[in-house]
Order: sequence, then C-alpha cells, then structure tokens
Amino acid sequence: MQSKFSLSLSACILIIMTTLAGADNYSNSELKKATAARHSQMQMIAYHTGLLSEMAKGSTAYNADLATAAAENLATVASMKRITLWLIGSEQGAIAKSRAKSEIWSDSIGFEKTALAFEAASNAMIIAAGQNVDTLRTAMSSIGKSCQSCHESYRGPKN
Repeated sequence: MQSKFSLSLSACILIIMTTLAGADNYSNSELKKATAARHSQMQMIAYHTGLLSEMAKGSTAYNADLATAAAENLATVASMKRITLWLIGSEQGAIAKSRAKSEIWSDSIGFEKTALAFEAASNAMIIAAGQNVDTLRTAMSSIGKSCQSCHESYRGPKN
C-alpha cells in the first residue's frame, strides 16, 4: 500500500511532466514576455533579499517590521506559479537575455525541488525575520543556499 506522500509526489510529478510535455507551442512574443516576467521576478527577489541581507550583515539597522514585510514579499514572489514563467523554448540561446539552462526542462523534477526549497526557506524567513537579527541571519543562510543551488544547476553564464 502506497503512502499518502508517495501518491502526492507521484501526482505532482505527473502534473509537472504533463504540463511541460505539451507546452512547447509558444510564439516568440510569448517567450519574450515570459522571460521578461521571470527577470522581474528575480529583481523582486534580489530587492527583498537585499533588504534582509543588509540587516543581517549589520550594514542597515535591524527593523523587525521592515524585515517581516520584506520576508512576506519574498515568500509571495517565491510562490509564483512557474508554469507561466518557465516556458519551453525560453532557454538561454533561444531568447535574448535568457540565462535559463535547458536543464530546467530536461530535469524538471530537480528544478521543481530547488524551487520548492526556495519557497520553504522564504516561508521560514517570515517567522525568523520578525524575531531578532540573529534568527534573521540564520534564515538568510537557508535563503542563500537555496538560491545558490538553483543558480549553479539551472542558470547559465551571463550573455
């Protein structure tokens, strides 16, 4: 008898694979728009992690309200549905300014795992950010590790 977890994991994998397998008929205009939206998402992530990082490093005074707001915004941006942003055909070399490696689609399960790890780290940051600067620093480590993991595996070099 399969556990609920393995059934849920199997269902998620099936949904991801079905979505990615049938989603390769996008126009160049749609691919460019998705890539631009992805870049905007990354800018929002960079902005909010920057606010949190400055407080964690001590280069800006710790402010619990600002840290919590930045963490909430970060978690919101991290939870955006990837199906609208990561379109097949928008990889590096196919669309100008895209740094998305083709491994995003060839290893869609691995990519999804890294995205979910970032979501989890972002959600944990909401609680940590408002407590004190020490918990913020600890949570920033998890954010940094999840960003690094994704970028090392799925982001290509600068164009």
